[in-house]
Amino acid sequence: MTQTEKILAAHCGKKQVSPGDLVNVRVDLVLANDITAPLAIKEFRRIGLNRVFDSRKVVMVPDHFVPNKDIASAEQAKIMRDFAREQQLVYFEVGQMGIEHVILPEKGLVLPGDVVIGADSHTCTYGALGAFATGMGSTDIASAMATGEIWMKVPSSLKFVYHGKTGKWVTGKDLILYTIGQIGVDGALYMSMEFSGEAVRSLSMDSRFTMANMAIEAGAKAGIFAVDNKTLDYVKPRAKRSYTVYEPDACAEYARIIEYDVSPLEPQVAFPHMPSNTRPVSEVGIIEIDQVVIGSCTNGRLEDLEIAARVLKGRKVDKNLRCIIIPGSQQVYLEALRLNITETFIEAGAIVSTPTCGPCLGGYMGILAAGERCIATTNRNFVGRMGSTRSEVYLANPAVAAASAVLGRIASPEEIGA
Repeated sequence: MTQTEKILAAHCGKKQVSPGDLVNVRVDLVLANDITAPLAIKEFRRIGLNRVFDSRKVVMVPDHFVPNKDIASAEQAKIMRDFAREQQLVYFEVGQMGIEHVILPEKGLVLPGDVVIGADSHTCTYGALGAFATGMGSTDIASAMATGEIWMKVPSSLKFVYHGKTGKWVTGKDLILYTIGQIGVDGALYMSMEFSGEAVRSLSMDSRFTMANMAIEAGAKAGIFAVDNKTLDYVKPRAKRSYTVYEPDACAEYARIIEYDVSPLEPQVAFPHMPSNTRPVSEVGIIEIDQVVIGSCTNGRLEDLEIAARVLKGRKVDKNLRCIIIPGSQQVYLEALRLNITETFIEAGAIVSTPTCGPCLGGYMGILAAGERCIATTNRNFVGRMGSTRSEVYLANPAVAAASAVLGRIASPEEIGA
């Protein structure tokens, strides 16, 4: 069996499962946010139960429109807040919170071998820890809150092997953008993407979270990494319960094995309006921008901010654009302060926001007007994703985004001598 199949088999009480099997799977964690929780709560009430299956395994995080941007978002947050208090769920309020997919691993709530479902498509982020994690609809989340189980089809697996050594400014963001550019936004439809190879093993945990996060942009059900010493170094200080590491069998069957040599790979830029519309940064041409966003559940971790700060140190943001930095959590924010990273951003002319999803989904803290262009470290650049349907969003890693903020156009950090 593959890594995904082993995890699902263990969680449905079977010795073996195969792609296409329909199974009831026990979940270790159920997640919802201020957009998706209210609908899940409504459906949970309709079931007629008084209590969730296990209050320790249901997590609610207000991160999309919190701190509340208007009355409607305040009402959404209140529904979730009241339910979390009533049910005594795991809940993070403003001042303690951050973007859900940043804080759950940070707090040790997701561990290797877990099955995690969330009412958010980027729940697949937790695959970086060797967990099977996937997004589902709010009604599925309501059912899971009631029963502690989900009903699903076992996905087939694609194995991606990344050979070689990445260049100076090439990160996990570039590996996943390149991959999506090669296979398309439906190239892994309802499959588990298994990431491996020496280039992947050399990646930091922050870069692995980024890659797993964007598996959904290839249509995948999940993205998953093998658990190695880097994973365990991350997990052990945070874990408050036992966990099991699952490894794929040497004879595991994959729908396809895809191999890449990443040694010649440049930083990648995804052009509007698809994450698959990628090209190397050297082939971008002259594209002037109005806004830069560095953050999100994809690239709002400490390493991402450190990379951006290295590029912005001693330089100034172009006077004709806005550069918005959004730490992924309060802990990331605090560590950035301690390391003087926040000071670097402010001295460069950027602004630093409280942790939030904010502009990534067109929420707030950086909405685009018609005709405006933004380069962002976020995960999606669909039409109207960050505001007007006549705006454009380009996706890139933090180094490219920071260099672009300095030059006022999409640029490589090498262009400014970084």
